[in-house]
Amino acid sequence: QVQVVESGGGSVLAGGSLRLSCTASGFEDGLSFSNYAMGWFRQGPGSEREGVSCINWNGDHIYYVESVKGRFTISRDNAKNTLYLQMNNLKPEDSGMYYCAPPYVCVSTNMGRAFGFWGHGTQVTVSQ
Repeated sequence: QVQVVESGGGSVLAGGSLRLSCTASGFEDGLSFSNYAMGWFRQGPGSEREGVSCINWNGDHIYYVESVKGRFTISRDNAKNTLYLQMNNLKPEDSGMYYCAPPYVCVSTNMGRAFGFWGHGTQVTVSQ
């Protein structure tokens, strides 16, 4: 069973930066981390979970939700089974629990809902 651990969250002031990491392990049946597009999802208080960014297996296709374009950068290291999200110029509306998971769809113009394996998330809190 695949296990995912997200880390790197914290409390920062608006304008600050954080780098999230997500490491997956336990792949079986010939599958590996590089078989999956991966994405970051977030859920704020009282909000539905939304897709923030995703990246296909080799980085050729990357998607960002409009609200984070120019501020967030997604990347992955398949050799380390790790997904990253560099978040700069953070805003209070970026606050929430951040999760990584494979999305059903990941192309430059669209990101699908998550499926399969999830972690417990990492909390991001941005204050004024």
